[in-house]
Amino acid sequence: MVETVHLAVYDTFSDWETGFATAHINRELWQREPGEWQVRTVGATTDSVVSMGGMRVTPDVSLDELSPADSAMLILPGSATWEAGALTAFADKAREFLAAGVPVAAICGATFGLASAGLLDGRSHTSNAAEYLAMSGYSGGACFVYEPAVTDGDLITASGTMPVEFARAIFARLEIFEPHILDAWYRLYAQNDPAGFFALAEYEQSRAAATTS
Repeated sequence: MVETVHLAVYDTFSDWETGFATAHINRELWQREPGEWQVRTVGATTDSVVSMGGMRVTPDVSLDELSPADSAMLILPGSATWEAGALTAFADKAREFLAAGVPVAAICGATFGLASAGLLDGRSHTSNAAEYLAMSGYSGGACFVYEPAVTDGDLITASGTMPVEFARAIFARLEIFEPHILDAWYRLYAQNDPAGFFALAEYEQSRAAATTS
């Protein structure tokens, strides 16, 4: 059965923050179970939106059509509108997902939106800075962790400058890669370590040889 990860899209969504995650979820290479994963977009409606980078996206589904039972995870990118309170419907959907035990991953401005909704109170989390989240008026400051990305149960949060760490946390939570492959992936994409590339290439070659033997 194909598992679906939903990427929230809205005007000015920060396309670079989720690119590592969505590309490697949708791509079969190096995965534990190739072909098991897909990415679908969800918008407030199915009207097209424009990312911060100017890419026009037509959502696959609308928020009111999305049920946690039909999703493996909801990914929330930052945007220029979270701080203004324009995306509360997405925070409400995140609350629904967490209540159902379905993971939510939020980065940059989306963490501000979740903080404003009270969803970070009592959960370990991170963001761009503790001072940034404090401007939301939330009560979860004692749970702020100074790390690029933090996983607390079904909630993943990350700084907007750490898209690779965000992706790694998502992959780990969904168990998309074997642990040693995730480590090699991170060494390649975060550290520019050639050893990571060769480990991934060796893995893919050995799997190809196993299927042809």
